[in-house]
Amino acid sequence: MNAGPAFSWPIRVYWEDTDAGGIVFYANYLKFFERARTEWLRSLGLQQRELRERTGRMFVVAETSVRYHRAARLDDELLVTARVQETGQASLIIAQQALLKASGALLCDGTIRIGWVDASTLKPARIPPTLLEALKQ
Repeated sequence: MNAGPAFSWPIRVYWEDTDAGGIVFYANYLKFFERARTEWLRSLGLQQRELRERTGRMFVVAETSVRYHRAARLDDELLVTARVQETGQASLIIAQQALLKASGALLCDGTIRIGWVDASTLKPARIPPTLLEALKQ
């Protein structure tokens, strides 16, 4: 499923995001991806805490695949995108990219599989059809 244009979220690289060489530490791209997914859900009117409280279920990261292309550096402005790539009964695959805002250069891309689980047992659960419809926006 290709849900159309990707959601994008601006992120500035701070000192705390970099390593001793002044470039973004590789694991921080996963944090940037998480922030963009969270803001994407918010843009659709979906608050993760509210979903958990209302349904007793929540999204968890089940799998990641990330490719690094170019380095981002201190003070760089990035655009981090999120787009539904595939839906299943209990999980979604989200395609994500980190781009240099000034040039659009691809810094990092990957896919994140998020599963819908029971919040108390962490067992997989079927994603409600109304939630899937909201995610297609």
